[in-house]
Amino acid sequence: MANYKISLITGEKQLEIREQELKQPKTNQVLLKIEASAICTLEQRLYRGVLKNYPFAGGHEAAGSIVSVGENVAYLKEGDRAAIRLLTNCGECYYCRSGLENQCEVSFRAMTHEGVNGPGGLSEYMLVDSRAVFKLDPNVNIHHAALAEPLACCIHSVRNGVIELGDDVVVLGVGVMGALHIALAKMQGARVIACEVDTARLEVARAMGADITINSKELNAVEKVKELTEGRGANVTFCTAALSALAADAIKMTAKRGRVVLYSSFHPNDPVSLDPNALHYSEMILTGSVNPGIKDFQTAIRLLSLGLIKIDKMISASYPLDKINEAFEKAILPGTYRVLIDF
Repeated sequence: MANYKISLITGEKQLEIREQELKQPKTNQVLLKIEASAICTLEQRLYRGVLKNYPFAGGHEAAGSIVSVGENVAYLKEGDRAAIRLLTNCGECYYCRSGLENQCEVSFRAMTHEGVNGPGGLSEYMLVDSRAVFKLDPNVNIHHAALAEPLACCIHSVRNGVIELGDDVVVLGVGVMGALHIALAKMQGARVIACEVDTARLEVARAMGADITINSKELNAVEKVKELTEGRGANVTFCTAALSALAADAIKMTAKRGRVVLYSSFHPNDPVSLDPNALHYSEMILTGSVNPGIKDFQTAIRLLSLGLIKIDKMISASYPLDKINEAFEKAILPGTYRVLIDF
């Protein structure tokens, strides 16, 4: 019986390649040959020791080709290209039954590879339930398809922001997620203002469709946004950078009846002060965004398959599996976008 390779994070700055027996799919299972998998912020934090959950089979942004399917799989077949939704949900709790599967009470408890915790996309093969497999157009660049999951996350966030035609939308931070927010907000018919301290990332913001860019190192972003909007502030503000101070700025630069979406998870999780009267009188909506739902993932697949969104600027580099140490070191460098493992 053939074996396949899995990459594990086993400690701070420690990686291990392990082999397991390659099994064939049964019933509703699908066996995929992974062609590209991205190193996300989660894997970077584990690698750097910010989070400690070892050993961990990382990789929840993955795409590849179907090798074989179980006897009960109806709509997928050998040779199909697909992206994988690796956020687990039980399907039984209150939130799953209410159509809010991204809020599942037991999500993130994946064990894709036998005996190893983690989603496991940084591997040569994956055996998953067919419900997790989303068919792609055969002509999609598989490197781009690997980013279906972060794109789906941003789609969920933009839906929470409820952008309307002609809105002024501010995106704080132009990492991968900020850049995708820019592109999606433009698709919703907004004027997009991007705030970032890195000049190279401001160039990316413009390439992704930002109408106005603000260098937050040189200008007071709150004051500039107010100036650009006749003193009102933004209709919608997305905070995509993991800095609590920016969460406070997001609230300050948002107009009456505006929406603030705290997209990023904050590390460290420093509290910010909130003026309850300001919220009360302005009727501002303050919300968060976490994990894509099934509909969000399907929308991401459609956008990629139809060529309606550009992903190439979100990929900084790709490495083969035998150079995964170099890939992780590249991924944690400031200014780097997604780094892929190319299988």
